[in-house]
Amino acid sequence: MTRSPVKSIWSDYNESLRKRGDLTVWISDAALGFWSAPPRTTRGGQRRYSDLAIELCLTLGVVFKQPLRQTQGFMRSIARLLGVEIAVPGFSTLSRRSNGLILRPSPRANSQAAIHLTVDSTGLKIFGEGEWLEEKHKNMAKRKSWRKLHLGLDLVSGEIICSNLTTDDVGDATALPDLIDQIDGPVDLFLADGAYDGSSTRDLLVKRFGATLEVAIPPPKNAIFSSNMAEEPTPRDYQIAHIKTNGRLAWQKASGYNRRSRIETHPLIDTAYRLPGNE
Repeated sequence: MTRSPVKSIWSDYNESLRKRGDLTVWISDAALGFWSAPPRTTRGGQRRYSDLAIELCLTLGVVFKQPLRQTQGFMRSIARLLGVEIAVPGFSTLSRRSNGLILRPSPRANSQAAIHLTVDSTGLKIFGEGEWLEEKHKNMAKRKSWRKLHLGLDLVSGEIICSNLTTDDVGDATALPDLIDQIDGPVDLFLADGAYDGSSTRDLLVKRFGATLEVAIPPPKNAIFSSNMAEEPTPRDYQIAHIKTNGRLAWQKASGYNRRSRIETHPLIDTAYRLPGNE
């Protein structure tokens, strides 16, 4: 009895969905060769693990959303499955080495392709050793420390292309120059929320990426036209006029501003991560 073509198609489709859950792990011989730290040429103790080994373990921990102890166990199981003889960094080593680890930049696939840049920031709470004592002994809670993570996402490639970590008192617009200094390609579109609205931001973008750059930053509800609007309207004046005439939702759709939601739902923004330190 032959199979129905429709059933065959659905069977193949279901199998393709199952294969999405397959886990395949492969570590190249080159990576294994660089697993141990190179000999130290300056005074001090010899490190056991290279930055590459620490970066790989921490990356797996972020991808699978695991604390450091579970990351250590996960990496040990991978080494055992692959049959490779490598020592796995302990969770305390991962915690200590993650502080100040310089990640190797990943070059863009096409450095000349135009970037559609959107930026945002999120707060990161710092957890320390006093947290457990406060909970156990009901001590008076100390003022919590925060950091601010600023990110830039390329909507074309889906890659995070710039980042910066600041104290919580640094505004989004203030952190923008350090972000765009990390971009080495052309930018055609810039999307950001109202925290970046202002002449200083727009002047900086034009100076850095040229007058043809399209900027979509929502002006506040009480925004007014520039003093020279009648003779020489600015792009912001056109945005204000569009919103007054058609409404804010229509402007968001026409300008492509709705695409900015992709950075708000990015795992680094949407998920609260602790800074390197105690679990």
